[in-house]
Amino acid sequence: MKRFFLLLAALYVPAAGAAYKCVDEKGVTYIGDTPPAACATVMMYEISRNGAVIRSIEPTPTPEQLKARLEEAERRKDAEKAAAEQKRKDIALLASYSNGREFDVARDRNIEPLTGRINNSTDRLKVIDKRMKVLEDEMEFYKAGKSKTAKTRETPVPLLAEMQRLHSEKEALEKSIAGNVHEIEALKAKFDADKRRWLDLKADPSKRGAQPEAARATVAGSTAGTAKCGNKVNECQVGQVYPCRRADGVTYRVDCVAERK
Repeated sequence: MKRFFLLLAALYVPAAGAAYKCVDEKGVTYIGDTPPAACATVMMYEISRNGAVIRSIEPTPTPEQLKARLEEAERRKDAEKAAAEQKRKDIALLASYSNGREFDVARDRNIEPLTGRINNSTDRLKVIDKRMKVLEDEMEFYKAGKSKTAKTRETPVPLLAEMQRLHSEKEALEKSIAGNVHEIEALKAKFDADKRRWLDLKADPSKRGAQPEAARATVAGSTAGTAKCGNKVNECQVGQVYPCRRADGVTYRVDCVAERK
């Protein structure tokens, strides 16, 4: 921030014999050896003795305008970073596959271990269900007092413990199966997206490094704001510079700032 204002101050160092001139929003012209205070919010020009424009000086930004510019610079930085990362991914994608069929092969190869785990868990669940059915029948005997070996109607502790252990194992297996199914769906989505991207890059190499529409929208941002030109308020996007024109044809620019809530 300090560096910005030092740079801004440097812009106001006049050339020998030069003056400053501006026309405010009401059409009043101001000229002075130093920048007139009324020129702070409009475009100002440094002029020579014969009236020739030496350079144009942007209006001094308000805190809100400065904040908007810094935010826009940060958005551009994020966009450039995202574009570089996308380009890296695109290069790796093109180097990893030579045809569309290879994506299907790689997808199936990654899914195969997960499918194996699901099958093993499913087989184990069948064994557990069968054993639990036996235990449930035996527990019914105890509850009905039909056990030939039991002296009381209380279910033996080992029987209850085994049933509890089987319940816990069954819950863990079902959770594992659900997780593997979710991972399979995620892999399918990833390989499908990579395949579509690969096909797009092959069809149009100029897209390398360019982000998909959804990603661009996320990085670029679309914060709505306003730019005031005289008594008129125009809608715009924060960070943009909005050109304003007066009735006499003089053009000046204002920054688009976020609307206050």
